[in-house]
Amino acid sequence: MAAHTAGHWHDPATGARLTHAEVIAAAARHRVVLLGETHDRFDIHRWQLLVCAAIYALRNDIAVGFEMFPRRVQHELDRWVAGELTVDTFLERTGWHTVWRFDPSLYLPLFEFCRQFGLPMLALNCERSLVTRVGQEGWGAIPEAERDGLTPARPATDAYRSYLFELTGGSRPGRDAATPDDPRFDRFVRAQQTWDRAFACNIARAMEKPAPPLVIGIIGRGHLEYGHGTPFQLADLGIDATSVLLPTDADTSASGSIANAVFRLPGPPEHASAPPRNQASQ
Repeated sequence: MAAHTAGHWHDPATGARLTHAEVIAAAARHRVVLLGETHDRFDIHRWQLLVCAAIYALRNDIAVGFEMFPRRVQHELDRWVAGELTVDTFLERTGWHTVWRFDPSLYLPLFEFCRQFGLPMLALNCERSLVTRVGQEGWGAIPEAERDGLTPARPATDAYRSYLFELTGGSRPGRDAATPDDPRFDRFVRAQQTWDRAFACNIARAMEKPAPPLVIGIIGRGHLEYGHGTPFQLADLGIDATSVLLPTDADTSASGSIANAVFRLPGPPEHASAPPRNQASQ
């Protein structure tokens, strides 16, 4: 099993090193490619941009979907790609500073890539209020007219519940839920699955066209790892040709089936925050 060194792709299931060319070629044959992220890491967003550009070199029928935008602002994304909005107007009209709140300079290179090449941008999220309500009340309590176009999530597997439980700190003093199957953990799982299903439903909606594009999803990695979350919900919607690509700071040679391929980033993460924004809002 080869060590996973910086600047290289790795197959986490087999431990084999992969070339950039073979990873991108394999991804381009899928219907959906999901690029995981840690939201406040500039180096990860730069990696996402380079992967998008590499896939676009092989296929010109791509669309890029973003977790950061609720579906109600899709028209503003269309106007941005069409060159009708300045950066500041785009951020204002999409409610960036209230909906997402992370430094926009983290994501602007991705947005500008779509605009420069005329690639459709897709709003993949639902309203946060819906996530809160499903967590508190359950899906069945939400009237159909208030579901933001979503269908019910396929129930979480035991493996996904365990993953989420450990991701959120596991068993610890002061936590109400003692185990992953504790009913007191249901609220969090329901909320997480609402996001998972929203991303899946909105990707699937983009693929209803007669000649659907390859959809690249820019999504937090907790919704993607080990095939849980959004890939699981996509399969429930009949879309199983999905590739998950992830970045990492560590040796992933023994990480199992966390993704189709994992790229090790160079340099320590403390140097990877967003740079100061010094560009004109054009």
